Amino acid sequence: MAFAAKMIRGAPRMARQLSTSPAHQSKVAVLGAAGGIGQPLSLLLKTSSVGIKHLALYDVVNVPGVTADLGHIATPCKVTAHTGDELASALEGADIVVVPAGVPRKPGMTRDDLFNTNATITANLATAASTICPKAFFCVITNPVNSMVPLAVDLYQQKGVFTNQVVGVTTLDVVRSNAFVAEAMGVSPLDLDIPVIGGHSGNTILPLLSHIQHNLDQETVEKLTVRIQNAGTEVVEAKAGAGSATLSMAYAAAHFVKQVARSSDNAPLLLNSCAYVCTAEPSQFYMPYFSLPVTVASSGVKVPAENIALNDYETRLLEEEVKPQLLKDIEKGLKFAKDFARK
Repeated sequence: MAFAAKMIRGAPRMARQLSTSPAHQSKVAVLGAAGGIGQPLSLLLKTSSVGIKHLALYDVVNVPGVTADLGHIATPCKVTAHTGDELASALEGADIVVVPAGVPRKPGMTRDDLFNTNATITANLATAASTICPKAFFCVITNPVNSMVPLAVDLYQQKGVFTNQVVGVTTLDVVRSNAFVAEAMGVSPLDLDIPVIGGHSGNTILPLLSHIQHNLDQETVEKLTVRIQNAGTEVVEAKAGAGSATLSMAYAAAHFVKQVARSSDNAPLLLNSCAYVCTAEPSQFYMPYFSLPVTVASSGVKVPAENIALNDYETRLLEEEVKPQLLKDIEKGLKFAKDFARK
């Protein structure tokens, strides 16, 4: 069966795919909880009724205030503060670790400009998580995701830890695609579920608009593709130095984390929101890391065996733009991991 035929269309149908079993309640550690993404993400997770019993918030500063504020919200989820040298206590017993920590983009900056600072932060957090909670999902939001995930996976592998639970959160690309296409077509975004494959920056982002069950002319497709690829820059410029895409990223990350929290080995989920993962086994795209729809269970992620349908335009972008840049990004992360391990 072609992959396209198995795509879940729209949020209501996606919701029915989710397990409602209360058997397991997760501890979620948010690393970078006091930042621009961390605060709204923590709010969304605290107010969720989906499988989260304990929210452990970690940051280098200001996390006690965030924790106190969230603690006044009357939901069953416990919230604890961890700062400074208390990273270990935040990670102990965690089922899901979410990493929005890092420096945000500013006008004129690319995700690559953030690399050195954010790579050091990600490497330290990945080293700690792979030691303290090696079986937990390690969900990377910190940019550039294209490089941060290979970096984290390599550090996990150096410790002999399984890496099928290290994922890059690229859900925002799907959220943006649904929003932008719905706006252009005059339909509800809830009726769309557009897969976005490749990577999570610039021309490595490949929205598969051919999967929409509506006709779009080629000019519209190309304009939408460019807007989706440059959506992060659109927000950075609109905020004029006051930050990057924090609210939409928090929304997308919360959606992803809640799905992971509701998954189990007995009820795995096909996440059409896609994730950037290590494709250890040969896949359709022959790339070591790639964002695509994955199946998630409590034991980790698995890339579906079915091929994903691409039209000629999408195939050309994949071969000419996505793969060449993505391979460079991957190599940069792997090199940093090797250098970091020698320090």
